[in-house]
Amino acid sequence: MPSLSRYAPYVLGILRIVAAILFIEHGTQKLFGIPERMAGMTAAPEMFTLLWWAAVLEIVGGGLILVGLLTRPVAFLLSGQMAVAYWIAHAPQNMFPALNGGDAAILFCFVFLYLVFAGPGRFSVDRE
Repeated sequence: MPSLSRYAPYVLGILRIVAAILFIEHGTQKLFGIPERMAGMTAAPEMFTLLWWAAVLEIVGGGLILVGLLTRPVAFLLSGQMAVAYWIAHAPQNMFPALNGGDAAILFCFVFLYLVFAGPGRFSVDRE
């Protein structure tokens, strides 16, 4: 519908912001236990381990996506992170994403990949 197309940049901006908030939450969960630690985690991961780097990318990269700064390159990096996370952490458990807990990783991967091509939308520092 042509009448709805004019709202696309606004909805893209909202998608970027909501995805970033959810992504940041995964990082704070890993590093700080906020809102609470993931199942099986009793403490924050040791510094410079793979899980620690993932959390840092989720918090810092998510923050950059949230404000719309360097959106395309950061989204490219985070999309790759989520692809790697899926194949390392989720796929070995089960073939089906609904059963291996990887459905969020897949969605984040493709939302961030979309941002690489679509840009940040409205409400961003990048202001394309």
